[in-house]
Amino acid sequence: MEQQVGHEHYFNESYDTRERFVSYWHQINEITKLAPKSVLEIGVGNGFVSKYLKERGLNIVTLDIDKSLNPDIIGNVLDMPLEDNSFDVVACYEVLEHIIYKNFHKALSELYRVSKFYVILSLPDAGIVYRFGLKMSGLVEIKRCIPLPSFKKQVHKFDGQHYWEIGKAGYPLKKIITDIQRAGFKIEKTYRVFEIPYHRFFILNK
Repeated sequence: MEQQVGHEHYFNESYDTRERFVSYWHQINEITKLAPKSVLEIGVGNGFVSKYLKERGLNIVTLDIDKSLNPDIIGNVLDMPLEDNSFDVVACYEVLEHIIYKNFHKALSELYRVSKFYVILSLPDAGIVYRFGLKMSGLVEIKRCIPLPSFKKQVHKFDGQHYWEIGKAGYPLKKIITDIQRAGFKIEKTYRVFEIPYHRFFILNK
């Protein structure tokens, strides 16, 4: 059953951190690079990304299970009231961890069904990383998130929001990748945001 996050979760001072705004940049950048004619954003959040993209002239439609967030379409990611291949790009940022993992494949199948070309995901990754950054005048900036081995994985406990997270016991990255591919997707790339490595992005195509 999908967890409804609620209006109060998104509209408070603690939600929109500096790091989260860096994640917004990646969310926007990954969409605009694809130059889509139509976009579906699943999970309205505070509306920042969709409002910005609309101002950029993109044809973007929002979908959320929570009507208090004023989505264009009220619907559940597990059973979206949309036709097959409805949108060039489907974006689903920090949403799927709010459903129990046994429904992960069903959600991925729905994303595959309604997308025409691409799906962009971001999911929480709790794996420990070492961040290495180097910037010198006249040179290209280097940023790397280097994963560190963990011999004892942390057990995830439902915190009222997330049912699971990558890197926790039972949810290794390899399992997530396998399940994404099992849904029919090809993974063009996956990466963690340097400033907020808790956010891992997946660029998927059909």
